[in-house]
Amino acid sequence: MNIDSINIRYSELAETACCLSCGGAINHASAQMGEVCVDLGSGRGTDVIRLAEKVGDSGFVYGIDIAEGMISKAQKNAEKLGITNVRFIRSELEYLPIESQSVNLIISNCTLNHAENKQKVWNEIYRILKKGGRFVISDIYSLQPVPAEYRNNPQMFAECWAGAVTKEEYFRILDNAGFSNITVLEESQPYDKGKIVVSSFTISGTKSCCC
Repeated sequence: MNIDSINIRYSELAETACCLSCGGAINHASAQMGEVCVDLGSGRGTDVIRLAEKVGDSGFVYGIDIAEGMISKAQKNAEKLGITNVRFIRSELEYLPIESQSVNLIISNCTLNHAENKQKVWNEIYRILKKGGRFVISDIYSLQPVPAEYRNNPQMFAECWAGAVTKEEYFRILDNAGFSNITVLEESQPYDKGKIVVSSFTISGTKSCCC
């Protein structure tokens, strides 16, 4: 399992000035007053706090992260600012402790690539979204399958890119989860990582209101 490596790496980064995001999902989120939102891989809670300010006291925001250090730091940051309409939960992405069809908006920055079972993660995203609910996700995909020497290396996996899948597989997972009409909002030029080439993108989609 790579969970321990991810927990250690990101707990250590919780008290640093390191930039932990590969994208700007929050910039496309357009959270509205009264909405319920979720940030997957919420880190120090920066985007959770921004969302909480947008949705106001009538709304609520959940921050989900696997790193104990990040959860602790995020809670302290929210308390320091007097933000009360938030809750930070330590959880794997494959098993979100959130009620089905209860969320208006899900965001995530460079986190889903860490999940070993990405289909389960996207199934969970679909499950907790209300009909008409939406997601804005920034992530990394690979231009070719990631070799086992990288995928099985806990440190490289924790560094985001070694857990990436191809763009074709990414969209197949989305389709299997029930999403269609996905929009690519941003996409980087390809760049080298070890022996492979990867790219970052930000995508959005909506859970259909119809059966």
